[in-house]
Amino acid sequence: MGTQRKAPIGRPRGFDAEEALERAMRVFWERGYEGAGLTDLTQAMGITRTSMYAAFGNKEALFRKALERYTEGPASYVARALREPTARQVAAAFLDGCVRVTTRPDCPSGCLGVQGSLAAGETGRGARDALIAWRNEGVDHLRDRFGRAVDEGDLPPDTDPGLLARYLMTVANGIAVQATSGAPRDALRQVADMALRSWPPA
Repeated sequence: MGTQRKAPIGRPRGFDAEEALERAMRVFWERGYEGAGLTDLTQAMGITRTSMYAAFGNKEALFRKALERYTEGPASYVARALREPTARQVAAAFLDGCVRVTTRPDCPSGCLGVQGSLAAGETGRGARDALIAWRNEGVDHLRDRFGRAVDEGDLPPDTDPGLLARYLMTVANGIAVQATSGAPRDALRQVADMALRSWPPA
């Protein structure tokens, strides 16, 4: 009597999850959270909705994973900038990275973290809140780094690290919006250079 062969339990997915997440990140980057429909996402990822839900959860969960990938990939310049030896070098590397990433010819223009969900309806509230937290975390990291620079004498003692961090992030966010509007890389580099001219002296 023959035995029926059963499919192996826990068999590997029939797609590359990392590649699928990369493609989803680009869709969110280009269209924003609410502009990215499930059909857009699954077609770009090359998988069915069932596979997407099984691998990543719902759309909001997928967006959060895509934002993590963006942070570790295109936006990894932020972490590198924070390791620069002086506060001014941190600021220069941060703005330079922002200009490069938001104007890459092989990627959507702008910044996923800025334009992904600035305004959202009820269904997009979770994504909007995730991005608010993401941007605030960036300000916090810069504030802590500039606070250390004040303690080390690299910035004047009367410097407000939080205000300086907010200023730098505001310039970077503006660069991202301008990039989305088609501003060329050279013009945005000039904006970054202008912002650094008012940097507090050591």
